[in-house]
Parts: sequence; C-alpha cells; structure tokens
Amino acid sequence: MNEITERLYKAAEELKGVKGQSALARLLNTSPQTVKNWETRGVSKQGMIEAARIIGCSIFWLETGRGEMTSGQPIESNATIIGGVDAWDNNTPLDDDDCEVPLYKHIELSAGNGFAADISEYNDGNKLRFSRRTLRKSGVAPENVVCVKIEGNSMEPVLPDGSTIGIDTGDKRIRDGKIYAINHGGLLRTKILQNLPDNKIRVKSYNTAEWPDEEVSAEDVSIIGRVFWWSVLD
Repeated sequence: MNEITERLYKAAEELKGVKGQSALARLLNTSPQTVKNWETRGVSKQGMIEAARIIGCSIFWLETGRGEMTSGQPIESNATIIGGVDAWDNNTPLDDDDCEVPLYKHIELSAGNGFAADISEYNDGNKLRFSRRTLRKSGVAPENVVCVKIEGNSMEPVLPDGSTIGIDTGDKRIRDGKIYAINHGGLLRTKILQNLPDNKIRVKSYNTAEWPDEEVSAEDVSIIGRVFWWSVLD
C-alpha cells in the first residue's frame, strides 16, 4: 500500500475512530473506489489537504511521515472558497457580476509596502475573473484583489511551487495563523505570520523541515496583503 495512504488510514482511526475503506470514504465525502485508488497510486495534493483538514492531522506528517501526527500549523483553510475562477484576456466579455483582477507572473516590489508602480507594463495582461458577489460575501473589495504566481517549496504541500494566490491588499492587519504576502527586503514572500512581543513577527512556513521559523522586526517587513484564495494544480 502507498505510504501516504497508510498514514491516512492510521490518522483516521486514531483521531476519528474510523477504520476501513468504506468508512474512510464516507468521512472524506468521496467514493470507496477513490480511496482504493489511493492505496496503489497515492493521494493527490488536493486530496491530502482536504483529508488533513477533515481528520485534523498535520499535512506535513501525512505527506512525509516526519514530525507528530497532529503537530504543526492547524490545517484549516486560510482561503475563502469563492467559486470558480477563469483565465481570460481583454477580448473576453465580462458577465454582469464579474470583475477582472490582474494576474502578475513577474514580480517587482516597491521600496514601500506594495508592488512597483509600473508592474502592469512588464506583465502580459493576464487576468482572472471573480464574482463580485462572492468577493463581497468574503469581505474582499474587488479593487483590492491582486493575483500572483509564487515560487519555491517553503509553503509545500499546501502551496506548491507555481501556485496562484489571491491577495487582499486591503487587509494588512496580522491575524495570527493567517497567510500573508509580504515584502521582506525587496522579496515577495508568502508566509504564515504571528505577532510577538517587542514589535516582532514570527514568520512561519508549512515546510518546516527545510524552512524553520524566523523572528523578524515588524519594521523590516511590509504587509502587502492577506492571502484569501489559492489555486493548486497537481
């Protein structure tokens, strides 16, 4: 049996009292055939994220077998589920309730707390389309939304290399355990933040094996915005 699936069965039994293929499928709201496929083929990234959220185990432990079953950052989605998102260009007509937001694949930051003023000039005009109504329900103003592609493995397995994230640039207040896009020394970083005494911030990654926690001065970090949505392709 696939090692990740073995750990999935173990966590389900120990944390939820669920044992067996059919019972696990019911718990995860999927089919027994899907669970059977996991036994030989392994579990997709999205499947691991959802399973860890429902069962309450560490996604890092589930994927790697290292650390504690329930240790680490709780896997509760920091993203608001807002429905489908479609790529489009300037020739695609908008529905009445749709709004366009920029998708930046090439990032340059300003010396302040945002993107460079000319960022749209060196990107290719790609946009994503969101529903205004669902953004409002999530407390996100459409004019504050920016989407970017992220690089690196520090936030894996939740945010793999190449993921697209949605940033609410109107939400810069740190709430412990949420994910934020930050300008740290001129670099765009996507991290879990936690307030500390003495005007310091703990900067956390999901991939703690390679990226241990950091403590930085709040003066050295500019908050670009809270990450409220992400899209992962496995």
